[in-house]
Amino acid sequence: MGMADYYEVLKVSSTANEEELRRAYKKLAMRWHPDKHPSGAKGLAEAKFKQICEAYDVLSDAQKRQIYDLYGEDGLKYDVSSPSAAFAATRGGASGGVKGGSFKKYGNGNGRAVNDDIFDGFFDDIGSDKSGSPLKKGNDEGVNRKYSRSATAGKKAEPVENKLVCSLEELFKGSKRKMKIARLVPDSSGKATTVDEVLAIDIRPGWKKGTKITFPEKGNQEPGLLAGDLIFVIDEKPHQTFKRDGNDLLVNLKVSLLEALTGKTVTLTTLDGRNLEIEVSDIVKPGHEVVITGEGMPISKEPKKRGNLRIKFDVKFPSRLSSDQKADLRRVLGRSS
Repeated sequence: MGMADYYEVLKVSSTANEEELRRAYKKLAMRWHPDKHPSGAKGLAEAKFKQICEAYDVLSDAQKRQIYDLYGEDGLKYDVSSPSAAFAATRGGASGGVKGGSFKKYGNGNGRAVNDDIFDGFFDDIGSDKSGSPLKKGNDEGVNRKYSRSATAGKKAEPVENKLVCSLEELFKGSKRKMKIARLVPDSSGKATTVDEVLAIDIRPGWKKGTKITFPEKGNQEPGLLAGDLIFVIDEKPHQTFKRDGNDLLVNLKVSLLEALTGKTVTLTTLDGRNLEIEVSDIVKPGHEVVITGEGMPISKEPKKRGNLRIKFDVKFPSRLSSDQKADLRRVLGRSS
């Protein structure tokens, strides 16, 4: 298939379930079936159809999908029951190295199923002693500990990065996530085996896209090396109302010409569920901005401080006016000019 991403080919997320995969495959297969295209476009249709079938073949098979999630497309070309082939796939593959462990939907603090993504300069390392993070807990014994002790001079396998997509509400209030991961470690014979583990992530208020959360030695392990680090990188899910700009929150509101001239009370529901009423009494011009101090995002390094809420207005002009309405406007606006 070349280097196309199987998830992108089917236009699904990396957490898509069987039903979502099936629906996506059916829709795209019907669209790109070569018989539905004229002769001049058959070549492109055949190539697309082949990609779609190949992607579905891999992602609908649990074992193939896990290998693909761990190693990318190159991993499918090797017999991962062989440690040399399995670990060769993590190094060098055309996808640029380790694609990441297999991350499955799990529960978050409010009981919903989650998966998701993470990114913004190196933030607090959840695995550090000062963070008091739960990363020090978990299975430090067994295979991983045994091979870590015999690893060559502390050299680590390549780190694994995965996105952790968070809603703006989570990044505003903070949230707790549990992520179930599957990683490869060598057993006593050197054969690659899969180890499942649940990691706890404490998402802190104010974290931004790009914030990195590092779990030391929770990535894949190769014979003779320490296990690599597992890094989650924060990504932000688009919000229906608010857009983030650094520590500020932006809102675009449309008002009628009448409201722009006579004033309006704007009611907004904040990310923590409060109803905020803003009285706009000034004449509003297109692009006019109202700033509400301290109603933006929390500042992660200064938890008691927040950015600002910035409301930008767009004025909706009427599509037509009657003769009487025009006369009234001339009379009223003419006197005020």
